[in-house]
Amino acid sequence: MIASLFGELRWSWTALCVGLVTSVAAQAAPSADCKGHPDAIGTSRTIVVDPRAYPIIGTMQYGKTLPLQDREVVLTFDDGPLPKYSNLILNILAAHCAKATFFMVGSQASANPEGVRKVRDAGHTVATHTQNHPGGMDRLPFDRSKQEIEQGIASVTAALGDGTAPAPFLRIPGLRRTDEIEAFAASKGLQLWSADFPADDWRDVSASRVYELAMQRLEQKGKGILLLHDIQPRTVTALPRILHEMKVRGYRIVHVVPATPGRPATPTEPQQWLLHPPSETVAISRWPKVPKFAAAGPAALPVPALSDLVWRNPDAVARAQRRGRAVPLPLIALWPRQIALPPTSVLATLPVPAASVFRIPDPLMLTSPVRRVDTANARATEVSAKLAGKSHRHGHTTAAQPPASAAQAAPIPQGAATAPRKNGRSVRVAGLKKR
Repeated sequence: MIASLFGELRWSWTALCVGLVTSVAAQAAPSADCKGHPDAIGTSRTIVVDPRAYPIIGTMQYGKTLPLQDREVVLTFDDGPLPKYSNLILNILAAHCAKATFFMVGSQASANPEGVRKVRDAGHTVATHTQNHPGGMDRLPFDRSKQEIEQGIASVTAALGDGTAPAPFLRIPGLRRTDEIEAFAASKGLQLWSADFPADDWRDVSASRVYELAMQRLEQKGKGILLLHDIQPRTVTALPRILHEMKVRGYRIVHVVPATPGRPATPTEPQQWLLHPPSETVAISRWPKVPKFAAAGPAALPVPALSDLVWRNPDAVARAQRRGRAVPLPLIALWPRQIALPPTSVLATLPVPAASVFRIPDPLMLTSPVRRVDTANARATEVSAKLAGKSHRHGHTTAAQPPASAAQAAPIPQGAATAPRKNGRSVRVAGLKKR
C-alpha cells in the first residue's frame, strides 16, 4: 500500500513537472519559433481591436489605451517609409521576430511604394499618418485637416497596390489633436492612436539616450504603446538594444490588427482598456456608498396632541416625577423662566467731558524758563572752548572772554572811513595808505 502511494505521488510530481515545462514552452513559443535567433524576443500574441468601440487610445493624451497585460509592449513607428532606414528597421524586427505598427506619411508612401509593400509583406500593420505631416495640424483649418487625413489614406492605399486599404488606425503628426479631428476620425471609423510613452528619437539626442528613455519610461509605465520613428539613424542603432533589454527584463511584444467581418475583435472588459485597471489588491479612493437601512417599527410617528404642548400640563409633571423615581417635584414651569431686562432709563451713563479735556497745550510752553537759560549757558561755554582750542593751535593763549555787548564794541581804526548807513546798518570802508 505504501509502495502504491509513493508510486502515485511520483507520477503526480512527474505530471506536474511536465505541465510546467509545457506551459513555459507555450509561453516562449513565439521566440522559440524565430529560427536562427534563439535570443529573439518574438511576438507573444496578437490582439484584434474594433476602432468603433474605442476610437481614441494612448494615455499620453487620453484615459484609455490598448487592453494589454502587465509587461506587454506595442511597437509603433512613424513618418516612413524611408528606404535608407526603414529597411534596416524591418531587418532588425525580422531578426527578433517582432511585429509592429507603421504609421506612414502619404507623400512618403507615394515616393516609396515598394517600402509600403515590404512592411505589409513582413506581416506588420500598415496605418496612416496624414499626407504631408503638417507640424501644426491643430492650427490648420478644419477642411485642410480633413484633406490631409483623406489624402494620406488614399496615397497609402494606392501604394499597397492590391486594392486593400490600410488599417483604420490614424496618428496625428506631433499628436496635435483637436476635438473636430477626433470627431471626424470617429465618423470615418478610424481609431486615433496617441502613445503611452515615447523615446524622443526625433530629437537631437544620441542612440544611447534613446535606449535609456525607452527603458526608463517603460519601467515607469509597466506596459503600453512605444512611439518610435523609422526614419532616424539613432533609432536604427538603439532598436536592437531596446529589444534585447526587453527580452532580458521579461517584457513581451504584442501585435495589433483591426477587426474585420471574418476576424472578430478580441473579447475584453472595459477596465482592461485602462493603463492600470483597478484590482482588489490596489486601494482606490472612492466615497463610500450609503447603505440602505430597513426601518424598524412603524413607518410614521403619532401626531402629538395639543395637550402635549401645554407646559403646565399636570400629566407632564407626573411623568417627570415618575422619571425621578418617585421623588416629589415642585409644580413649577418645566421651561426656564424668562429673564426680565431692566428698562433702558436706568442704565448707567457716563458724565459729559469738560472742555478742558480737549484743550491742546502750547508746544512753546512745554519747556520751562530755567531749562532754557541752562541750555543757552551750555552753548556759550561750548563756543568759548572751541575758540580757545583754535588759539592754542596757532601759538596764542587767549583767555575765554564773554562776547562784547553792543555798547563795548571795538573803536573804529584810524584812517577807516564810515560809509552811510544802508538798511539801518553802518558800513566801514578800509582806508588806503600811501607808500
